[in-house]
Amino acid sequence: MKRVLVMVFLLLVVTFARESQAGQCQGAFANPITDICWSCLFPLTLGGTPIMSMQQEDNGNPSDFLCTCFNPLRIGIATGFWEPARRVDVTRSPYCFVSLGGISLDPGIRAPEGEVRQQADLTKQSSYQVHWYVDPMLYWMEVILDNPCLETGSFDVAYITEVDPTWNDDELTMLLNPETFLFGNPIAQAACAGDCVLASTGFGSDVLFWCAGCNGSIYPFNGHVQAHVSHVQASSLLVQRMTAKMHRELVTWGTAGSEGLCGVYPQPVMRKDQYKYQMLYPIPQTSKINGKCCQPYGRTTAVWGAGKSYPYKGEDFSYEIFRKKNCCLGVGF
Repeated sequence: MKRVLVMVFLLLVVTFARESQAGQCQGAFANPITDICWSCLFPLTLGGTPIMSMQQEDNGNPSDFLCTCFNPLRIGIATGFWEPARRVDVTRSPYCFVSLGGISLDPGIRAPEGEVRQQADLTKQSSYQVHWYVDPMLYWMEVILDNPCLETGSFDVAYITEVDPTWNDDELTMLLNPETFLFGNPIAQAACAGDCVLASTGFGSDVLFWCAGCNGSIYPFNGHVQAHVSHVQASSLLVQRMTAKMHRELVTWGTAGSEGLCGVYPQPVMRKDQYKYQMLYPIPQTSKINGKCCQPYGRTTAVWGAGKSYPYKGEDFSYEIFRKKNCCLGVGF
């Protein structure tokens, strides 16, 4: 009898240990009216001059008021705004689509479950799966009509890491991105402290492109978080890492600056000051802190991330990404 009880106990331990790693798929459809931090659209600039700022942070804008494009021919005014354009899921359950209401698929292709592991030195490491969505919200909601500056299209799943062999393999990732070796040393990582300071007061430094500010390191381009501080910190890091990965693979292009006035352009190294983001799930980030409810890449999660994660239903995440858009808004010929 005692042996049977011991076997039952061990079975329960194994069962709950597995559930603590991934668990059931959780998620929700975001309400575009109440769950989006719409003030992140601003500042709105014309010719480099802020028209509406709403106390929001902005990067540099082209200083010339008038602009000209040639393919097709267009004369207009240099405009700048922040467009909600992408969405990202970060989950420990493979094929769990947090942004699609928490549905879980089984395509028959095995993918590792995510987990949080405590090391012998009491530090933590973690791993997650990530889904990248195309989300031109202003277009499919028809908030602004007949604006050539908006990205067109519909909400769609563009990339899932479960079928990417590099996402769960450090060695393969380093073979495809050999520069990872340059930034995996203490000296390179120590420089990220300065990026953390910059991101906490504004935008991080694009010179320190291997840093994700206070959240960790952009490298390697996979789902392994070597310094897990909290679920919010780790998931925020993977949002930034996934964005950098999409730029490196030329799935996502540049939209900001003078180069973006006439259309998108190749940007294999991500500009961090081109992006801001907000949490959608498990708790929509709509309450403002110092007048803001979204943050640049690299900003510490210690302030805005407090209380944004909780056991069981609050360990999968969805984020909305606002992308800076500079555009020549005018009349074509």
